[in-house]
Amino acid sequence: MNKILISTATFNESKNIEIFLKKIISLKIKLDILVVDDNSPDGTSRKITKFKSKYKNIFLIKRSKKMGLDTAHKKIYQYALNKRYDFLITMDADLSHDPKIITKFLKYIKFYDCVTGSRYVKNGRNDLKGYRFFLSKYGNKFIRFMLGINLNEFTTSYRCYNLRKLKGFHLNRVKAKGYSFFMNTIYLLNKMGHSIKEIPIIFHQRTQGKSKIPKIEILRTLIYVLWIKIKP
Repeated sequence: MNKILISTATFNESKNIEIFLKKIISLKIKLDILVVDDNSPDGTSRKITKFKSKYKNIFLIKRSKKMGLDTAHKKIYQYALNKRYDFLITMDADLSHDPKIITKFLKYIKFYDCVTGSRYVKNGRNDLKGYRFFLSKYGNKFIRFMLGINLNEFTTSYRCYNLRKLKGFHLNRVKAKGYSFFMNTIYLLNKMGHSIKEIPIIFHQRTQGKSKIPKIEILRTLIYVLWIKIKP
């Protein structure tokens, strides 16, 4: 039987984290859940600690300070390798990603090196509004055009990694930070010749808490794409 890890990185998600954990547990799939929390001042880690006392498959890594999304995902990846998981799924804890899609990731990951969620394929949807929707949709089109990669979504964290097939890959090799980290991960996987499958996801607007993605971040990502394109 495959060993599965679901993981998320949190900072000030106390209003969402319990619902998030309950939704995953309700799937009735044999898996473990890892949360990496950057010492959230709103008490996110306290809620996780209380909740995980009831479940042996929930684990928490609490870091001393806010260290960034990219470093959290690298820590998650190394944890999954150390514990010899077969499949690793990463996602957001703000309820923008529907845990029900986990079953679809697990269906396809047996045949691919990486399965990534996409808001911009048939049956996918992005509930963002205004300029955030515009930048996301057309930013992803720009990335596709510039990098020449036949995918429609480069910026989501909702992904599944087949660790058995990614022997030569590690997230530590991804140099970009912030929002660019997720785009750069796809770029590196593609460059190394790994197979990537897109499946449709619906991205929901968060109803509790505030987005931690700075308004300028998608523009930094597009600039980073240009740098990748022109570097020797």
